[in-house]
Amino acid sequence: MLKKTIHILIVSVLLVSCKAKIIEGSTAISMSSKNIIKNHYEHQFNKKTINARLKAVYRSHDDLQTITIKLRLEKDKAIWMSGTMLGFPLAKIMITPTKVLFYEKLDKTYFEGDFTLLSNFLGTEVDFEIIQNLLIGESILDLTKKKYSAKVQGETYMLTPKKQDKLFDILFWINPGNFKMNKQEVRQPDVQKRLTVSYTEYQKIKDEVFPRLINITAVDKTTRTFIDLEYRSVEFDKKLNFPFKIPQGYKEIYLDE
Repeated sequence: MLKKTIHILIVSVLLVSCKAKIIEGSTAISMSSKNIIKNHYEHQFNKKTINARLKAVYRSHDDLQTITIKLRLEKDKAIWMSGTMLGFPLAKIMITPTKVLFYEKLDKTYFEGDFTLLSNFLGTEVDFEIIQNLLIGESILDLTKKKYSAKVQGETYMLTPKKQDKLFDILFWINPGNFKMNKQEVRQPDVQKRLTVSYTEYQKIKDEVFPRLINITAVDKTTRTFIDLEYRSVEFDKKLNFPFKIPQGYKEIYLDE
């Protein structure tokens, strides 16, 4: 139960169909990678906090579950999530730039540590900024630090590094209407793993373009996991608190248990 809950609450926002809904009137025309990247960063998320409610649907070859997630995010400082099923609390997670904490109520277990174990569990290196950017539809990597090739693929811009990493390949598909991400994908051919985050619809909330639907696919040699996220309500720049206290009597665990 613990691993399934963490998959839904964390993997769903870390591992996020190029058919993303594009702002009306937008068309992908030939553009240099430099200009695509420039536009991506000019359209960065520009709010201080997010207060949201999401519906998460988890599917694997032998399971189907639906969880409601409350999300609170203070940009560059904290990400807090609380998951419930049919009104019953399941788990809470608190992520800061230096620490990951969560507890799971059914098994009465908790974890407190850095991102190393979480990265090992997910099969790809993650940090606070990566998690934050995946939630708001922005690049998980700093696109200014490498040189990229760009081409029009369907109705999107596709960016690939001119020199891929030795251990993994990463690809980006960028929406020509809002210059947010349509899809981000990390491939690890040597171990037959692929992590894909697709942003299949965006919404405009006041003056901010923000994801509404996110589809996640995690594939390895023997298993496929699918998670669909739907933002049901979103508020920006509200004053937030982040209540998190590990209950007494809970057993400390490691993610590989």
